Amino acid sequence: MPQCLVSSPASRDRITSVHRREIEVSSYLDATRIRNLAASLELRPSKGRGQNFLFDANTVRRIVSLAGVTSDDTVLEIGPGLGSLTVGLLHTGAGVVAVEIESALAERLPVTMGELAPARVSNLTVLHEDALKMGPVDSNPTMLVANLPYNISVPVILHVLATCPTITHGLVMVQLEVADRLAAPPGSKVYGVPSAKLAWYASAARVGTVPPTVFWPAPNVDSGLVRFVRRDPPPGADRESTFALIDAAFSQRRKMLRSVLTSTYGPAVRPALEQAGIAPEARGETLSIEDFARLAGALT
Repeated sequence: MPQCLVSSPASRDRITSVHRREIEVSSYLDATRIRNLAASLELRPSKGRGQNFLFDANTVRRIVSLAGVTSDDTVLEIGPGLGSLTVGLLHTGAGVVAVEIESALAERLPVTMGELAPARVSNLTVLHEDALKMGPVDSNPTMLVANLPYNISVPVILHVLATCPTITHGLVMVQLEVADRLAAPPGSKVYGVPSAKLAWYASAARVGTVPPTVFWPAPNVDSGLVRFVRRDPPPGADRESTFALIDAAFSQRRKMLRSVLTSTYGPAVRPALEQAGIAPEARGETLSIEDFARLAGALT
């Protein structure tokens, strides 16, 4: 006589949970899918464009969680590539505006998202353009979330924050060394131009590290996750004057400001330092963005 097997509620819950996890995993891009997609597009990852494609679903979910993406957000994603992070963003119910410079990748992205997130693909807008040349985005994005190539990461972040004032917060994945520089406070050994200029727009902190093993091809270094929150710019001077001063101050690290700035601003440097309340022997590495703005105002 055949044995009748009756599953308990607990076992049914376990089966449902396993099935749910299988569905979740299947809706992301794993290493095999990444390689197959690249092959179908005859794409060879370019070191020049920093193309290292993320294939780990857990890392994607971690990035989305740390960024704090909700269904109320419109996320600007720069360089979506094959869509590894894009699908994680869409799963939150958020709107996603993906800016991709390569035509083949821009054309393929909606197709891939239609396969992985069919119920959410209508939330996706793809812009085929250069992120460093784009103007304001019509959909008024509320946040930036992106895996950025190391060679253009800082210019892209600064350009986006300058041209998209509706972005209030976000998270970027960059080369670990760049992440440390972006989040460095005044006085830190790695505090410099990227740190000071980002501070004009936002407060920033490194909130995680990502190993090379979750990318294809694997980069040579770890990546860092930097979360930022926009704030009002400091009083004292406009952005252009302040950024020009920052560039001049860091043109010769570890030199006193009265010396390094004189070649650019002439004899006005000493009285401007006094007016701004900054010691003439101070170095650029010790000045906050508020100090730079105050000094720029005194120099203009």
